[in-house]
Amino acid sequence: MEQNHNAYDESPVLETVLKGNTSLFKVKAEMDALYAKEDFSDTDGDRVGELQIQFEEMNGWNADSEAAAMLSNLEIPEALHYDLMSDLDGKQKVRVLLAQALFGNPDVLIMDEPTNDLDFETIAWLENFIANFDNCVIVVSHDRHFLDAVCTHISDIDYGKINHYSGNYTFWYESSQLATRQRAQQNKKAEDKKKELEEFIRRFSANVAKSKQATSRKKMIEKLNVDEIKPSSRRYPAIIFKSDREAGDQILNIEGLSKDFEGEQLFSKVDINLNKGDKVAIISKNSRAVSAFYQIITAHQEADAGKYSWGVTTTQSYLPLDNSSFFQDGELNLVDWLRQYAQTEEEREEVFLRGFLGKMIFSGEEALKKSNVLSGGEKVRCMLSRMMMKRANILVLDEPTNHLDLESIQALNNSLINFKGTVLFSTHDHEFAQTVANRVIELTPKGVIDRHTSFDEYLSDPKIKELRDKMYA
Repeated sequence: MEQNHNAYDESPVLETVLKGNTSLFKVKAEMDALYAKEDFSDTDGDRVGELQIQFEEMNGWNADSEAAAMLSNLEIPEALHYDLMSDLDGKQKVRVLLAQALFGNPDVLIMDEPTNDLDFETIAWLENFIANFDNCVIVVSHDRHFLDAVCTHISDIDYGKINHYSGNYTFWYESSQLATRQRAQQNKKAEDKKKELEEFIRRFSANVAKSKQATSRKKMIEKLNVDEIKPSSRRYPAIIFKSDREAGDQILNIEGLSKDFEGEQLFSKVDINLNKGDKVAIISKNSRAVSAFYQIITAHQEADAGKYSWGVTTTQSYLPLDNSSFFQDGELNLVDWLRQYAQTEEEREEVFLRGFLGKMIFSGEEALKKSNVLSGGEKVRCMLSRMMMKRANILVLDEPTNHLDLESIQALNNSLINFKGTVLFSTHDHEFAQTVANRVIELTPKGVIDRHTSFDEYLSDPKIKELRDKMYA
């Protein structure tokens, strides 16, 4: 299953599924091209005969009906089967691409970043689908919740070497971190280290959820030899947010905030009073609504109606979805780029800046890279460095996990959990939202849903689901 969900936008839905069986589709396409010729010759007739034999051996005459049945089973109605892929929404596209990957009943299903651009409900559906898929699945993903839900093994490609581990992502991460800590404890007895690892395995396997995948994973973990748990050589950036001053009780007050875009109501009648220590997941079915909301409360855009006010003791640091305006001077190297945001003379010194960048995994000559050659992930790490140097007590982050690798996502996740100030953030990373947020605010065209709850509880509450349906109707 391809990473690019828009790759087949010019193809009809049913044809997209048929393309999943490459050899069958190639035979069918050649037959159709021959039949379409105006000067159909005897040679063409002979060739069609050969192709028809191949087509029949591949069960090609039943291919359309089998593809249609598969689409219907994946809740793509028959009325859409002959529409172009470009006419479908993101949820429908991923179901069609899944049907394409499954067409022909593969022994191995390979999925490249399947959760990209999907909402949380569709990801949950995909997790459940894969959990009940009987054959082998190989998946590449930056979504830790997804990896935990579907994986029985983790293969870690690190410095050109592949290491294979039993268990899901969290087991691999926590066990490798434990092994790394133990390696640093030179004076600890080998027997004590072994007991610590065995206790970790017992605790982890006891907490595994009850599903087909989880049950088999639990058995593998219980049989695991502690010698198989190795320290990871992966490097994690040192993302640590500190504040110059603690904020008072007045954080942010919003009254009647509304915004539309090109005639579309993004959100309306938003009333929010933010409390000290709130860590708020801002969500919406329309991602433009969230970005517009952030742009307004950080004074980069005007609202159509309503007002907001920050507490006098607050300082805000903002990570926008689009950071391109911060890298317009492409000739600046990273040391000089970061120097722009230094708060003190000490921070302006090259030694300090190089040390700071080194902690963010820009070591040695990488600190002298020009800002115009940075990857998306490197730019986000630079933006996070800028935010850390500001030492604000309010953090506003619009999709901060975009472009980041798993090490940076994990480090950022841990940092926001430990941050003592207030956080407003949006993300498509389920684990990130669940572990950071203690409040969820949803922006809708008909108002706001505001709950002091965890992210999982918000998504699973039937009353909230009913309210969400009404607010978007």
